[in-house]
Parts: sequence; C-alpha cells; structure tokens
Amino acid sequence: MSKPTPISGFPEWTPAQRMIEQFVLDRIRQTFELYGFAPLETRSVEPLDQLLRKGETSKEVYLLRRLQADADGPAGDDALGLHFDLTVPFARYVLENAGKLQFPFRRYQIQKVWRGERPQEGRYREFLQADIDIVDRDTLPAHYEAEMPLVIGDALRSLPIPPVRIQVNNRKICEGFYRGIGLTDPEAALRAVDKLDKIGPAKVAELLAETAGASEAQAKACLALAEISAPDASFADAVRALGVRDPLLDEGVAELTAVVETAAAHSPGLCVADLRIARGLDYYTGTVYETQLVGYERFGSICSGGRYDNLASAGNVSFPGVGISIGVTRLLGLLFGAGALSVSRSVPTCVLVAVGTEEERAASNAVAEALRSRGVPTEVSPTAAKFGKQIRYAERRGIPYVWFPGAEGDEVKDIRSGEQVAAAAGEWTPPRADLKPLVS
Repeated sequence: MSKPTPISGFPEWTPAQRMIEQFVLDRIRQTFELYGFAPLETRSVEPLDQLLRKGETSKEVYLLRRLQADADGPAGDDALGLHFDLTVPFARYVLENAGKLQFPFRRYQIQKVWRGERPQEGRYREFLQADIDIVDRDTLPAHYEAEMPLVIGDALRSLPIPPVRIQVNNRKICEGFYRGIGLTDPEAALRAVDKLDKIGPAKVAELLAETAGASEAQAKACLALAEISAPDASFADAVRALGVRDPLLDEGVAELTAVVETAAAHSPGLCVADLRIARGLDYYTGTVYETQLVGYERFGSICSGGRYDNLASAGNVSFPGVGISIGVTRLLGLLFGAGALSVSRSVPTCVLVAVGTEEERAASNAVAEALRSRGVPTEVSPTAAKFGKQIRYAERRGIPYVWFPGAEGDEVKDIRSGEQVAAAAGEWTPPRADLKPLVS
C-alpha cells in the first residue's frame, strides 16, 4: 500500500492535541450544565429539503448516497445530506418530540458537522461544534437573548485561551432601519452588509444597489448604520442620531440594550454592540452574535448564533428559540497552528510500574491494579529490561513516576527530580498537578 495522502479540511489531531480537545470539551460541557442545559445528540443526516429550506447553504451541503444508488439521483427517503450545523436538526428534533419535552427546553449539543467549504486555516470541511439553544412554545422572552453571552463568556473564560469579545447586534435594528429608509428587500440588504468585512464598503454599496435596489443615499445610510459600535448602551444614541424612525427599529434597539447591559453587569468588556454583524443565514430574527478571539481577529468568528422565530413550526404552533455555537475545531486549529496550547505530557499515564523479571510481572500487575482502583492512571512496563531502560521509556513518553515493586517493600521514583521514596500502592497518591496532564 502506498503512503496515504491527507485529505484537506478533515483534521486529525495528535494524541496530545486530542487530550487538549477533550479537556476543552469537558470544561465547556461543565459550564453548559451549570446553566441547566441538558445533553442531546441528533442524527448526522437530514432530508435535503430541510437542509436547504433556510439560508444560502446549497453549495456547502454534502449529499449522502449509496455507492450503487439510482443513476437518476436521490429521491424520497434517499435524498439525505450531512448536517452543516446543529440548529436545523435541533429544530426538526423539537418538532418531532414536542409532546415529550418540557418548555422552555434548554439543550446543549456537541457533535461533528460537515460543510463543503474551501479548506484554509481555521476553516474545515469536518469539524466539531458545541451548541446551546433555548426553545419555547409560541413565545420566547427576550431575556434569554441576554443570557447567551453569559454562558459563552463563562465557558470560554474557563479555558487557557486568549480573552474573547462577543459582538452583538439585532436583526430588528437592521430590518427596521432598512424599512425606515424605504428599502423593500431588507433580507437582501442584510446579506449584502454581512459581506462588509470580506469585500469592503464600496463593494457592499454596489451590492446593495444590485440586490436590494438601494439608491446611493440609501446605501450610504446602510453603511452609516453598520459603522456604529459601542461597548455599552450608547450605541442607541448613535442609531437615533441617524434620524430614521420605525417601530421594529425601536424594538430592536431596546432588546440589544438589554443584552449589552446584562453582559456588562456580569462581565464588563465581554460584549460590544457592533451593528455591522448581520449573520448570513435567513432564519435569524432578533439578536445575533459573533465572537472574536483577541489576537486572532483576522480569522473571523469562533462562536456565533442568534435568535430565530420561524425555524420550527407545526400548524398554528411555533417554537421560537435562541442559540449560539462554539466552533471547537476552528478555535483549537487556530491555537494549535500558533503553538499557543500545550499539555504537560502526551499520555494520560502518571505511573509506570517497572518489571524486574517476566516471572514477576504478576506482582507488577497487582500494583497497577491497586493504583488504578484509587484513580491513578497507571501502566506496566512492556518489557523486563534493565531498570535504566524502563526509566528512559517513561521519560520518552512523559510519564513522571516509575514504581519499583520489591520483596521488602515498594519504592516510587519521580524521574524528573530523581527523588525516590518508599510507598504502598494502597496509600500513595501523586501530587494533584501530576495526576492528570495539565493544559496550558
């Protein structure tokens, strides 16, 4: 077999990186559960008509089909695609299980998703997301939109990563403003403004004219709104100073003010009102979020989401919600690439139990079992080589302690300091800092 060629966009971490990833996931999961979110996992595939129902995602969806599928293409139950986010499958899950759920329903979901994007640093075709959503029946109070940044702020603050800044906006502000200046296609205007960071103001103005029918004055007003940014509720004064009036605009300003003020009371500096944030998916209807990792802003958002009112409905019953998603693989990929995360050792093992001779291996196994029963990660030396070779084996793998069973009593050696002391497997415990690999 020839040497395999890596497939771009499908990352495979080293064992050390995987341990860092698991540490990050554990911390995120703990925070989500502290806020009362329950775990959920949905299937990896959804019907294509559901995946393509909202937003401009058709170019990103991976089709799922059998090798011997009908040449005419997928149809009916065979028309399946891999989910590109966790919000669409979650909405479907709520509809299917509404009779079994207690509302408001708070769930977290940590799963792989797939997108047919062009792979580049921080962007992958297969990646892990960590989502939270709150869904209610018929109405969802706006205060839940203010809660989302608090959860994400606490989750990311628990990690050994640079600080984050959550940029928030409200789609009602944008849509109300666009209506107030006379634009008849607010969604087209939103999609144009969402490209501001990628193509710049001049190109966005052209796009507003082409897709939303904006005049030069209207395009200028849209760009003026997008320029407003403030770390506090003063953004509202800047919006009013533009002289546009619309009830939906006023509603959006009030809701965004509550989000910014709630976040400032919980964690000053966490949120900033940034009215250029639009989010490209059509299903967002209220507050939207994008999160910048300080020092890595050029790579875009590592956590995003928003309020949606119309994604899930059945007959006369609707299930509005708000959610936000951490791009775990994106976050870690950027930090791994910069060498900004490390782990104290590349294996979980804390103790290597030495083997004097193969006839004595059973005694070494007994020591290992006693240590493991007390929560100490332990393995037994693969060979009964000279003790010096067994110690070097532990050094190569980053194992801090070597245990020497003896007829007259056992001893354990810290191979970093060289200190060796008498020990009993039923009593000895390593320092807490050595028990598990430390991520820094």
